[in-house]
Amino acid sequence: MRKIFWLILIAAFASAGWFAWALLTPVEPSGQTFVMLRPGYSTRRIAAELKSSGIIRSERAFILWHYLHRGRSLKAGEYRFDESRNMIDVHNRLARGDVYFRTVVVPEGFTMFDIARAVEAAGLGPAEDFLKVAQSDTALIADLAPAAPSLEGYLFPDTYQFSRMMTMQEMAAAMVKQFRQVARQIGMIPAPTMSTADDGKVPLDGSPHLQEFKNYGDTVGPALYVPRLVTMASIVEKETAVAEERPLVASVYNNRLANGMALDADPSIIYAELLAGVYQGALHHDDMRFNSPYNTYTHAGLPPGPIANPGKSSLEAAMHPAQSDYYYFVADAAGHHRFARTIEEHNNNVAAYRRAMRGQ
Repeated sequence: MRKIFWLILIAAFASAGWFAWALLTPVEPSGQTFVMLRPGYSTRRIAAELKSSGIIRSERAFILWHYLHRGRSLKAGEYRFDESRNMIDVHNRLARGDVYFRTVVVPEGFTMFDIARAVEAAGLGPAEDFLKVAQSDTALIADLAPAAPSLEGYLFPDTYQFSRMMTMQEMAAAMVKQFRQVARQIGMIPAPTMSTADDGKVPLDGSPHLQEFKNYGDTVGPALYVPRLVTMASIVEKETAVAEERPLVASVYNNRLANGMALDADPSIIYAELLAGVYQGALHHDDMRFNSPYNTYTHAGLPPGPIANPGKSSLEAAMHPAQSDYYYFVADAAGHHRFARTIEEHNNNVAAYRRAMRGQ
């Protein structure tokens, strides 16, 4: 009997020693290791994923430890392991939901095509999946732009942290949400608690949205002026990276609109060709005749929608353009632009630009 007792005691000590070893001995992952734990995974499945990835020493020890802490649920998500940790640390991370977020940087002026590639480059899924959402999930902006053909213009430039558990719809919605926040900050759209007229329209005269397009009428609702402002801002964004020039660029296009002149914005042709899938990386003379409503050389007025996603500075420039009598501008070979009132003055500026480029 004593022999059996001692055998049981030795087995108990051995089991406790093994359990302590499995729990407390750190495991060094082989480099940066990612583990995806999807919703609905059982504790057994989670333990198997961690063991096969070289994150824990024993599946059984992990399951037993979790059983002893059944009040703590394990969170789904993608986890990154890049340093030595013991099993208790790993379990605590999963209980906290300390998931890994991937960074997506959206610079000012990115198109939805650029953003889709950035999402894919971050390892969050195929570019075409994001593009499908950007081209179809327009319900996200139905109150602001009911006729919008896509989310272009409303995917606000910023640095985002997304997890692989998020859907493409959720990522796009986060970008639209950021657009709304900035648009409220600058007075483009009313805050949810802001009082409006009885007809739901915001008074144009005297409001902060005012210095944009001429001949509007007495009042407009956001669904009328927001698409025009965002479209104008997107053109301004693509034309200059110099913030202080943007109100002047906006004034040129406003003056052209007011006088029935074509906008003649090269970026609109690039966007037209991007939509058609034929852009070759540079514009040529023949491209000026490209058949598209986005071609502002052949179609008067603003294009049907934004041609990129503008940042705060360009949105403000569209809302508050400079007061000028300029109708033309051209690059000056130093990263800025020269503005002109007449075609003769503009042609002189173009000639000066070409001489400067030849001299480089």
